[in-house]
Amino acid sequence: MSELDDDTSVTEVGEGLWSASINPRWNVGSAPNGGYLIALGARAMLAASGRPDPLTVTAHYVSPPEPGPVAVSTEVVRAGRRYATVTAAIRQGDRERVRLIGATGDLAAQSGPTRIGAAAPRARAPLACATAAGERAPEVARRYELRLDPSGGESEVEGPCEVSGWIRLSDGAPPSVLALLAFSDAFPPAVLAALDVGWVPTVELTVHVRARPEPGWVLGRFRTRFLLDGLFEEEGELWSEDGRLLAQSRQLALILPRR
Repeated sequence: MSELDDDTSVTEVGEGLWSASINPRWNVGSAPNGGYLIALGARAMLAASGRPDPLTVTAHYVSPPEPGPVAVSTEVVRAGRRYATVTAAIRQGDRERVRLIGATGDLAAQSGPTRIGAAAPRARAPLACATAAGERAPEVARRYELRLDPSGGESEVEGPCEVSGWIRLSDGAPPSVLALLAFSDAFPPAVLAALDVGWVPTVELTVHVRARPEPGWVLGRFRTRFLLDGLFEEEGELWSEDGRLLAQSRQLALILPRR
């Protein structure tokens, strides 16, 4: 069991209703990290559907939650042979915090045509990269060992911004499919390579899980091409050490100025 397993655990308290708790050690400032929240919601979706893996999950962040108890309501919209479509809502009191929809299934049972049109990014060895955690890093950064490749970014204000590097859970637990969801929002935003910004809250995050990870480091690459009127997209890829594609992500986020 990892910290992530502990802090995304859900308990069934009724039909389609689960209790959970948001742990502040996944915070960015006073708000929980979006990757942690999508992992928590997906945990309830997996339990509701009886499937082992999230194939795709989309989360819309309705309002900033606070650490503490939450209720997660789920609905299995359709349970098919290969996958189930599930919705979930994370609530605190009478306020909805996160709304999710996704498909769950069994990655080990997936089969069919395969064609790979891209390769894992070239990166220095993990221990040759710079650690991303510093004294001013948010609390959630302590949950990961994140090492950024200094050659993986571009700093032109009008060009694409990119960040890449290696990540694993800091408690030494091997990565899981839920960890891939969390990793998709664990890297510093790529726009930081070009702009001095304050808080960068996620509006919407979608993650496609393509394979179960194996023990070891996970290589991530995240890129932003379009920043318009304070909103930007970020596309991400997560790869295994041996070059297997593990997950893809895309999110829309908002840039807020420093206070």
